[in-house]
Amino acid sequence: MADTIIRAKQVEKFYAQPSENRIQVISPTDLAIYPGEIVALLGPSGSGKSTLLRMLAGLSRPSAGEVLWHEQPLSQADINVSIVFQSFALFPWLNVQQNVEAPLKARGMPPAERHRRSLKILDTVGLDGFEAAYPKELSGGMRQRVGFARALVVEPEVLFMDEPFSALDVLTAENLRSELMELWQKKTIPTRSIFIVTHNIEEAVLLADRIIVLGRNPGHVRTDFKVTIPHPRDRKSAPFTALVDYIYKVLTKPDVPPAEMPLLESGRRVRDQRQMHYEMLPHARPGGIAGLLELVIDLGGKADIYRLADELAFEIDDLLPIVDAAQLLGFLKIEEGDVSITETGTAFAESEILRQKELFREAALAHALLLRQITRALSSKSDHTVPEEFFLDMLDEQFTSDETQRQLETAINWGRYAELFDFDAGRRRFKLPEAEEEIVAAGDETE
Repeated sequence: MADTIIRAKQVEKFYAQPSENRIQVISPTDLAIYPGEIVALLGPSGSGKSTLLRMLAGLSRPSAGEVLWHEQPLSQADINVSIVFQSFALFPWLNVQQNVEAPLKARGMPPAERHRRSLKILDTVGLDGFEAAYPKELSGGMRQRVGFARALVVEPEVLFMDEPFSALDVLTAENLRSELMELWQKKTIPTRSIFIVTHNIEEAVLLADRIIVLGRNPGHVRTDFKVTIPHPRDRKSAPFTALVDYIYKVLTKPDVPPAEMPLLESGRRVRDQRQMHYEMLPHARPGGIAGLLELVIDLGGKADIYRLADELAFEIDDLLPIVDAAQLLGFLKIEEGDVSITETGTAFAESEILRQKELFREAALAHALLLRQITRALSSKSDHTVPEEFFLDMLDEQFTSDETQRQLETAINWGRYAELFDFDAGRRRFKLPEAEEEIVAAGDETE
């Protein structure tokens, strides 16, 4: 462990609640960053990828555990890291050179040395001649080059990157990835390790020497393995495709047993034993679920998730919630990275609208605890209405405030579609469909 640059020891992130419960974002996690490697961190939305990055970089303090820099606590160490953000995060009132010099100025470096180092790094990343330009004059790719230059000018020992290519078009992103690899492999930059958060599986396999995949609810390491495919990597090669399929399988199958993880070469699975009261509802619309099922039927009832996403030009964070929702409802089965439609899923996809609603209603009540509890609570009330706050109070013991609201929004969407209940946005109350009819009828009787 003496050769680690950064080491996390049982780091956690959680938020205390008024009750004894707490919202756990990251479960106790061990993780290390070594010299000479590019580490890619993958995981579905809500798994805590950016949260973990910020704890490792010293931007956020862990709720428990500690992060060490060369075996010294971060609070006592002179750390040397920098971050490239997804949103460019440039100062619009400064020109390119001034933006790049900003971190050096913050460190108190003399103007002459700042000027020399900024010009050198601008030339390295291909921005020579753009020193006096302002961010508004640059394309997205050029702005991100400025972001790279600003991060590299401090000569960081570890370069953190938080989805740095996701805001760029496909060709620009591909070009920047290639240039980053060229700088890294030729040792043009003094950086000793790169840690990149991404949701793009192919990007991770293209760049990384080591890949870590997170699970969620709460965030935890599912698998941590080395990539042994030599550079440059061919997207169409069998090893590349096999590794991409493997990662898709891990992401789409939350409880893959170790025997099904043959590529596991280092690290270990970290499982959180906390029992969840509510399984998180995937944020997918019924129409999207029906559309996915129709596509799978057209493909013969079975499809490779990776190839399906590629054909649809979907990123994993776009496709997985729909796949997860269909699986939760019993419409799809997932095995070895493939989805296959069930009898119920086929019936749902091929039925008329009214029958689809019936099948969705049956599936939601059978598999979604939150919808079942909302329906039972409404049925037990004499007026068949319940305030939104009641369910918010139940959910916020388990989820963050934002996720609590998103869970209710998804439940409302599903409940309305299935005609299980309705939601009065003005009064912020859930109600059974017949409750409104009873209120109207009562009003008619008093006239």
